[in-house]
Amino acid sequence: MFIAGFFFICWRLSELTTLMVPLGILAWFIDGFVSNNMLTPTYILLPFIVTVLASIWVLNTLIRYSAAKRSGHFVAFVDLCFLGAFIASAYQLRHVSTASCSNFRRNAYFQTSLGPFGAYGVSSGDESRAGNPRRVCDLLKTCFAFMIMETVFFAGTSFMAYLAHDGKGDVVEKSVRTERRRSHSSRRGHSHSGRRSSSGRRQDYHV
Repeated sequence: MFIAGFFFICWRLSELTTLMVPLGILAWFIDGFVSNNMLTPTYILLPFIVTVLASIWVLNTLIRYSAAKRSGHFVAFVDLCFLGAFIASAYQLRHVSTASCSNFRRNAYFQTSLGPFGAYGVSSGDESRAGNPRRVCDLLKTCFAFMIMETVFFAGTSFMAYLAHDGKGDVVEKSVRTERRRSHSSRRGHSHSGRRSSSGRRQDYHV
C-alpha cells in the first residue's frame, strides 16, 4: 500500500507537469479564436476543456492526498473517466497525426477549420498566428502526443489509487455506526424498563 501510494504521488506530479504543456498550447489557440470572435473547432476545444479539468483534479488530489487515499476507489473511478476523455481528445486530433507539416498550408481540412491560424488568418494578414504554418502543425502534433501520454498516465494512477486505497476509514465508519446502534438500543431498553417499573409502582399505589 505504501509503495502504491508513493508511485501514485510520483505519477501525479508527472501528470501535473505534462498537462501544463498542452494547456499552454491549447490556450494560445483558444485565445486566437476568441480574439476573432470565431467558434473554436472541437478538436481544440475538447482537449482544452479536458486538460483544464484534469489539471484541477490532479492538483486537488495532490493537496488532499490523505482524503484521496481514504477514497481511493472513487479516485480510481474518476481517473478512468479522464482516461476516456483523453482518448476522445486524441481521437479528435487524429487527423494531425498523418498531416505533413512541410505542406501544412495545402491541407484543406486544417486551413479551413483553423480560422485565424489558417486560411482566414492569411487573408486577414494575421502573421503572428498564420504566418508560420509549420509551427501551428508542430503544436497540434505536440498536443496529440500529450493526449496519448495522459491516457497512459491516468491508466497508471487509476490502478495505483485502487491499490493505495486505505480501508481504515471504512472500518472506523462501520464501528461508529455499530456504536450508535448499540447506544440507541440500550437507551430504548432503559426507557422500556423505566416505563415498566413506573407502571408497576402505579398499580401498587392504587391497590
